[in-house]
Amino acid sequence: MQDSFTSPIPPQPVPHGAPFRAAALAADAAPLGFRFARSAAAAGPAKLRQILARAARPGVISFAIGQPAAELLPAQALAAAQARVLPRLPAALQYSAPYAPLKAQIVELMALRGVACTAEQVFLTSGSQQGMDLLARLFVDPGGAVLLERTVYEGIHLAAGRLAPRLLALPTQPETGLAVEAVEGWLARGIQPQLLYTIPCGHNPLGVTLSGAKRQRLVELARDHRFPVLEDDAYGFLHYGESPSPPPLRALDERWAIYLGSFSKILAPALRAGWLVVPEELIPRLSALKHATDLDTPSLSHRVISAYLESGDLARHLALLRAEYRRRRDTMLECLADSLPAGASWTLPEDGMFIWVELPKAIDAAALLETAIETDGVAFSPGEAFAVGGGGHAAHCLRLCFASSPPDQIVEGIGRLGRTVARALDRDAAADRPAGGGAAA
Repeated sequence: MQDSFTSPIPPQPVPHGAPFRAAALAADAAPLGFRFARSAAAAGPAKLRQILARAARPGVISFAIGQPAAELLPAQALAAAQARVLPRLPAALQYSAPYAPLKAQIVELMALRGVACTAEQVFLTSGSQQGMDLLARLFVDPGGAVLLERTVYEGIHLAAGRLAPRLLALPTQPETGLAVEAVEGWLARGIQPQLLYTIPCGHNPLGVTLSGAKRQRLVELARDHRFPVLEDDAYGFLHYGESPSPPPLRALDERWAIYLGSFSKILAPALRAGWLVVPEELIPRLSALKHATDLDTPSLSHRVISAYLESGDLARHLALLRAEYRRRRDTMLECLADSLPAGASWTLPEDGMFIWVELPKAIDAAALLETAIETDGVAFSPGEAFAVGGGGHAAHCLRLCFASSPPDQIVEGIGRLGRTVARALDRDAAADRPAGGGAAA
């Protein structure tokens, strides 16, 4: 797994906004006559959203999007919670201040992750993506240095990239996660980061977990050099290993490690509910930025979540998710071993929803996606969608979500993917053979 994870340390800065090569996924041309702001142009297309639209056609088995299993969403429990909320709290349909009972409940959730915090340090957001956007706007200036793993969740590309920073790419190591020594390399060269973003548990898309030793060293660097680390813990409650995950960064430092949490993966994405744990003095500034975006939190969703948490059902629900997602992960790993050719490799995730696959380098995953959808009825996310600056290091790679499909669909879908890959390799082999089929001299 070395090629797509690692690079020389320290790595070189990469240009942002390189085009996504698959023509069918290209952004629509700008409407004639409009002049866009530089920040809007810099953001580029939302590549995964384009893939989602194409993969949603009937008959396609999609491993492309990181969403929870629809059949495991606690729909009845959430409906019952809403039925309790509306008669008792009609203000749930009004503009409202952030809901204090939910903030107190998040403090209890954070304790389950090993993090001690207060309700005054909890900032409620309309989903975790909004948290990324707010923090990018809070900390990042045009031309400022932002440290990102060179293969990482597309949402942070969009949130930070439109602010025109210098995106400095960091390698990721398959066994231990983010190459913290690369951070040290940039610091030694005089770089003062305005923000570092990482996903320590269930990395999206790589499926790796940051080691405990690296977590400790990273927060030491952040503390010594005074730069904020945004810890995206969307998958921290989805752990499948026999031993517990290392503690979150926020458990190691309460000032420079900023925690980003989400209810999307553990309850339901449509609730659009997330939270930040930040130093208390940042709350007024974040509130002002949020007010400019959407005025208010989703009052009804937050009260429904609070009523659901009051029921005490979350522990049972999380146990169900962990058991079922572990089963789906194991099924996909077995199918990959049976269906993909020699020369392919993949991660063995202990957290989250994703498996990262490296195919033989001759394969262009973005082009492969076209055939996979049109001919074989299977979809994935090509690695290029996650490459900072559109770098070609991930062109032969793909991300698979194992959480959203039941085991029988995983078996069928990975079988289809195997056939797609085999045909692509056969075409490449045929193209390399001399004319007439004779042996090469």
